[in-house]
Amino acid sequence: MESLLLPVLLLLAVLWTQAAALINLKYSVEEEQRAGTVIANVAKDAREAGFALDPRQASAFRVVSNSAPHLVDINPSSGLLVTKQKIDRDLLCRQSPKCIISLEVMSSSMEICVIKVEIKDLNDNAPSFPAAQIELEISEAASPGTRIPLDSAYDPDSGSFGVQTYELTPNELFGLEIKTRGDGSRFAELVVEKSLDRETQSHYSFRITALDGGDPPHLGTVGLSIKVTDSNDNNPVFGESTYSVSVPENSPPNTPVIRLNATDPDEGTNGQVVYSFYGYVNDRTRELFQIDPHSGLVTVTGALDYEEGHVYELDVQAKDLGPNSIPAHCKVTVSVLDTNDNPPVINLLSVNSELVEVSESAPPGYVIALVRVSDRDSGLNGRVQCRLLGNVPFRLQEYESFSTILVDGRLDREQHDQYNLTIQARDGGVPMLQSAKSFTVRITDENDNHPHFSKPYYQVIVQENNTPGAYLLSVSARDPDLGLNGSVSYQIVPSQVRDMPVFTYVSINPNSGDIYALRSFNHEQTKAFEFKVLAKDGGLPSLQSNATVRVIILDVNDNTPVITAPPLINGTAEVYIPRNSGIGYLVTVVKADDYDEGENGRVTYDMTEGDRGFFEIDQINGEVRTTRTFSESSKASYELIVVAHDHGKTSLSASALVLIYLSPALDAQESMGSVNLSLIFIIALGSIAGILFVTMIFVAIKCKRDNKEIRTYNCRIAEYSYGHQKKSSKKKKISKNDIRLVPRDVEETDKMNVVSCSSLTSSLNYFDYHQQTLPLGCRRSESTFLNVENQNTRNTSANHIYHHSFNSQGPQQPDLIINGMPLPEVSVAKRLCEVLPGLYPLLLA
Repeated sequence: MESLLLPVLLLLAVLWTQAAALINLKYSVEEEQRAGTVIANVAKDAREAGFALDPRQASAFRVVSNSAPHLVDINPSSGLLVTKQKIDRDLLCRQSPKCIISLEVMSSSMEICVIKVEIKDLNDNAPSFPAAQIELEISEAASPGTRIPLDSAYDPDSGSFGVQTYELTPNELFGLEIKTRGDGSRFAELVVEKSLDRETQSHYSFRITALDGGDPPHLGTVGLSIKVTDSNDNNPVFGESTYSVSVPENSPPNTPVIRLNATDPDEGTNGQVVYSFYGYVNDRTRELFQIDPHSGLVTVTGALDYEEGHVYELDVQAKDLGPNSIPAHCKVTVSVLDTNDNPPVINLLSVNSELVEVSESAPPGYVIALVRVSDRDSGLNGRVQCRLLGNVPFRLQEYESFSTILVDGRLDREQHDQYNLTIQARDGGVPMLQSAKSFTVRITDENDNHPHFSKPYYQVIVQENNTPGAYLLSVSARDPDLGLNGSVSYQIVPSQVRDMPVFTYVSINPNSGDIYALRSFNHEQTKAFEFKVLAKDGGLPSLQSNATVRVIILDVNDNTPVITAPPLINGTAEVYIPRNSGIGYLVTVVKADDYDEGENGRVTYDMTEGDRGFFEIDQINGEVRTTRTFSESSKASYELIVVAHDHGKTSLSASALVLIYLSPALDAQESMGSVNLSLIFIIALGSIAGILFVTMIFVAIKCKRDNKEIRTYNCRIAEYSYGHQKKSSKKKKISKNDIRLVPRDVEETDKMNVVSCSSLTSSLNYFDYHQQTLPLGCRRSESTFLNVENQNTRNTSANHIYHHSFNSQGPQQPDLIINGMPLPEVSVAKRLCEVLPGLYPLLLA
C-alpha cells in the first residue's frame, strides 16, 4: 500500500518559483467508472481557492506525486482530474473503511495543491461462503442456549455493502445469533432453542443465507447439515466466553500469548479435553499463532508486525474425547502492541533520486524538490521531524503530507556548482530512530556573466609599409559561464579612420580574437588610430563587453628627400650671380623636403662633384656661398652636384645639378637685391615685345600690299623640332634658309592650331606639321607666324605642341629653342636681341 504512495515521478526541475500558496481539495468518485471519467475541474476549483493561474500558459498543472498514477491523472492543459481506467475499490483498498488516492500537484504559478480522491464503494459483490455445505454434530444432551459458531460469509465490499446479517430456514429447534468482530465483520452462531432427542430425529438440514446492506441486498447461501449424536453427560466449559490479550510486535517464536483452560468433570476419555482453532480463523492468523491441543497454550509462531495487522481474533474450540462430545467455544482477541521498530523513510520525489538540478538564477523561496517522509509506526513512534543538515543555501519547509526544499540564499554556479544535501528524519519513539537521505543539487548555468577582457586597453606598435594581412595582436575575453553562455566571439565595432571604415584597416578572427592588418600602413598619412573590439557570448540574450585597441604606426625611412629650391627642370637648376661677387656671396639656398620624421626626415646637404673649389655649402641650412672672387678671365659658368640626404639607418638621398652663370658686374647696390635684377628682366622683355609689335605691323602692311595676287598665303610657323640635347654654350647664326613659310591649305590638312603673331608678346607657341615652302607674299589680313629651325633637326620632334607663358617673375620659365637648341629663360631677352636683327632683313625681302 505504501509503495503505491511513493512513486518516483517527474522532478520539479522547473519548480524554481516560490510556493506562494498551499490548498487542499477533496473529491470522491464511485468505483467501476469507465476510463476518462471527469472527477473534477481542479483548475477551476484552484482558481476559486485563490490560485493565480495564467490562462495563456498551455500547462496549468504539473503532477508532483500520485499514489495511484495508473488510476487517475490530471490533464496538464485543461486541469481536469480524470480516471485512466476502471477502478475496483475492492482490489485497491479491500475492506478498509476509507479508500483514498492522494495527489500533490504544482500549478503553473508554482502553487502547491494537495488533492484527496475518495473511492466510493458500490454494492457490486454478493456474500459467499468458504464451502458449499456446513456439517455439525450436536449431542442430544445439548441444553437449550448452547451456541456453536458457524463459518462466516465473505463479501469484498466494505461498510454497509459488506455482510450485515444471516438468516436460517425457519424452525423451532435452532436459531441464529449475529455477532460483530473487532474488524467490523459479522458472523453467526447457531443457538440450540429446544432439547434434542436423537431417537426422535437424528438429522436436520437447513439453509443459511448471508445478506449485505445493499438496496436491494445481495445474498449468498450455504447448506447446514446437523447430526444429533448420543449423549455424553458432561461437556467442556471455558471460564470465559471471550479473552483479550496483548503481545508486542516482533515477539520471537514460541512466545506465550495465553493459556486456555476448559474443564470437563467426566473421567477418562470423556473428561480429556483437546483444543483447536475453529470457525473463521484465516490462514494468515494460523501462520502467526498456534494452540497446543493438550495444554491450550496459544503461542506465537510467525513474525508479528503491528504495521501489517494489530488485532487478531482466534476462535478456539475445546472438545472432550468421549463419544458424542459437545464442544465448548471461546474467542481470543490478540492485540499486537506497537514498538518503535521502523525508522523514518525518506523519499525524494524526483526524476533522479540522487540528483536535483536548479538554476543559479533561482531566487530565495523557490522550490527545487519535494520530499515525503513516512514512518510505519504509530503514535509517537511514527511522529517524524525533519531537518536539513549543513550550512547550505537551502531550507526545508514541512506540510501535512510532504515537505519542500526551497532556495534560501543566492546561488552562483561560478563559485559553487553543486551542493551535497542531507535530510535527517527522527521519530518520537523510545529509543528514538532516525534516518538520513543524501542527494546532490547541481547548479545549472545561466547567462549571468559578461565576457571579460584580460585588459581594457590594448596597444600594438607596427612599422609602416607592413604586409597586408600581417598579424598585429590578439585580444582575449573570458566568460565563466558554460556552453554557449560561455562561448565568446569577437567583432570590431564600426568606426571611421581618416573618413574610411575601420574594416578597411583591420580585421579580427571572430573565434580566436587575432587581429590582422588589411592594408599597408603609411606613417605619413596615419600615425595612430583606435578602434573598439566587441566580445559577445552565445547566450540568449547575449551579453557583451568591449575593449579599446590602439595601433601606433612607426615611421620607416621610406621617403627620399625632394629638392624644392632652387627650382629644378629635369634635375637642373640655373643660377646667375654677378661676376664681381665677393667671397661668401650667397649663390642660392638648397632646400629639400623629407616626409619622414625624426632622423629619417632630418636632411643635410653636401656637394659631391663639380667646381667645389669655388663654392661651399652649409650642411644644415643648404646655403651655397662663394669661396673665391671671379675676374674677367673667369669662365662664364660653373657646375655643382648638390646632394640632400636624410639620416635614416639606410640613408636616402636626392641630387641636383646646379649651373651657376656669371652675369656682368653690377654695382654693389644692384647686386644685393633680387628685386633690381627682376626689374632688369622686365625692362628687357618689354623692349623685346615692343620690337616684335613693330615688326608685326610692318609684316601686316606688306601682306596687305600683295593682296591682289592670285594665290594668297597665310604666314605660318614652320615645324619646330625639339630634342633633349645638352645645352651648348656656342651661339649659332640664323640664315635665310632657316625660315620657312607655310601655305594656308596646310592648316586644314594637317589640323594645326593657328595663333596670332601678336600673341608673341605674352607667349611663344610651337607647332609641328609638314614643311612647305611659300612664295614671299601673304594677305595683310592674315597673321604672320614664324618658325625658326635648323635643317639638321627638322624631324627630331614631331607632333608636339608647347605653350609656355613668358613671365619674368615666375619660378619656372620655358626654354626658348632656336635651331633645336634650348635657351635658358633668364637669357631670353638677350637671345631674342641676337635673333631679331637677322630676321628683319629677311622679312623685308
